[in-house]
Amino acid sequence: MPFSSLGLSPALLKALANQNFTVPTPIQQAAIPAILDKKDVLGIAKTGSGKTAGYALPLLMNVQQSLGLKNRHANALVLVPTRELAEQVKNVFQTFTKALPQPVKTLAVYGGVSINPQMMGMQGVNILVATPGRLLELIDSNAVHLSSIETLVLDEADKMLNLGFKEELNKILALLPEKRQNLLFSATLSPDIENINQILLHDPVVIKIEAGEDTLDTINQLAYIVSDEKKGPFLRYLINHHEMKQVLVFTSSTHQADAVVNKLRKNNIDAKAIHSKKSQGSRTESLYLFKSGKLKVLVATDLMARGIDINFLPFVINYELPRSPKDYVHRIGRTGRAENPGDAISLVSQNELHHFEVIQKKMGKQVKMIDSETML
Repeated sequence: MPFSSLGLSPALLKALANQNFTVPTPIQQAAIPAILDKKDVLGIAKTGSGKTAGYALPLLMNVQQSLGLKNRHANALVLVPTRELAEQVKNVFQTFTKALPQPVKTLAVYGGVSINPQMMGMQGVNILVATPGRLLELIDSNAVHLSSIETLVLDEADKMLNLGFKEELNKILALLPEKRQNLLFSATLSPDIENINQILLHDPVVIKIEAGEDTLDTINQLAYIVSDEKKGPFLRYLINHHEMKQVLVFTSSTHQADAVVNKLRKNNIDAKAIHSKKSQGSRTESLYLFKSGKLKVLVATDLMARGIDINFLPFVINYELPRSPKDYVHRIGRTGRAENPGDAISLVSQNELHHFEVIQKKMGKQVKMIDSETML
């Protein structure tokens, strides 16, 4: 099924062709026509499945019908859990906005940076991408009004609800018009999503693209049994032995991320950490250097992974396993994207072996395991 069969405008079809997008993903096939019809949508699909373009393309078409509203009254609101994801979503909108006959202004707002430029940027905004806390600050400053919002999008809704945004979300929802289109997109379907679905969505189109074994076929998974005290040296061995030029390493805490980076740098391996305790300037710089191939190793926590989207990332390493099997699939899904192969390597200590067995069972895929003692 080509994009031309989904009801998109000739201008957007041309923009898709220029970006070498030829065939819509399953989530895009189902979501685009439903959103164009102004229906509520609940979309569940793994990260990297094209969810953002799946709502951005039809939203751009719908918003064009409502241009010319009062100043500082946005037409559409996209709520996201992290600053990095806010920038990523904004970039997707702006990529396709350039092709439109009428200008549509998209702005991303989030904390960690000065609020004043964001307040000034609200002039003429049509699509607002925001983290909840900064949005409420802008509302309190009378910099933006939500009374004209026609479409609300909750992107990565699973993480937003898990991270304790519920109180902020309730304040924002109370300021929105009752009559509006609601779009919820998530990588997983949790009880929290089910609950908010019942509150927000009216007769929604429900789209579930399950992350089955076939979606992991482009990822070569491998695990090494490594004691906790030898994980650092073994990580350095893997990076050097495989001559890794770009590798994303996951840890389970900000403290561990910084510790891993310090050890790598002491051994002349270029690395930076990205996590919630870093300044926004540091996070933006690290992500830019990594995405552009100028940084060899980026060490991240699970939350920060929501803004890391690279089609040709060759390596992902789990320095520590995540608590949730779903987070494991999300982590390794940073590689093997857009049908490009990639390697996902996990360092598993003895006390993590049982948990790794649970992860493999939930994933429906066995991972080859090697004792690292035979390697060094």
